[in-house]
Amino acid sequence: MKHSIEERKILLNAARKSIESIFTNESVPQIDYEKYPELQKRLGAFVTLTINKQLRGCIGYIFTDKTLYDTVCDAAISAAINDPRFPPLTAGELEKISIEISILSEPFPMNSYDDIIVGKHGLILEEPGRRALLLPQVPIEHNLDRNQFLSALCQKAGLYGDCWKQKQLKINLFTAEVFSEEDLEGENGNY
Repeated sequence: MKHSIEERKILLNAARKSIESIFTNESVPQIDYEKYPELQKRLGAFVTLTINKQLRGCIGYIFTDKTLYDTVCDAAISAAINDPRFPPLTAGELEKISIEISILSEPFPMNSYDDIIVGKHGLILEEPGRRALLLPQVPIEHNLDRNQFLSALCQKAGLYGDCWKQKQLKINLFTAEVFSEEDLEGENGNY
């Protein structure tokens, strides 16, 4: 599941144009799915916004009935204005944000905590009344080992950090294709 540089640029451009549309009311460019059939697939995706490498918003969808292109557009807008951890993005911040996209694989059940490969797997915790997700890049960015990654997941779900040590939690794993504007700078022009 690896998209071409051109497809990645199209998705990053769509994410940025979607966020800009909040302030300009301009529409997001349409896509030619015959030319880019991979962008028509139904894949989960997250859009992460940062300013000076500090999180500014992150929203996404594990499952979707929309195309990948439309899912990225929706996630970008939600990351900008609907992440409950942050106030809505302002027009003044628009030029400062960096955009990263994570395209998710289909989740699959974890059999044992030993199945988790830090840096490869993202985690989805599903317990009665609780749900949390951490992307595969989170433990790398925060220098977490497997135990710390599991504790962070529990805390995000509103559980105590060591709850995973008490019992085998229901966790699904996934992988992600992760790319950002910085990754593609200099790759034959703009995105």
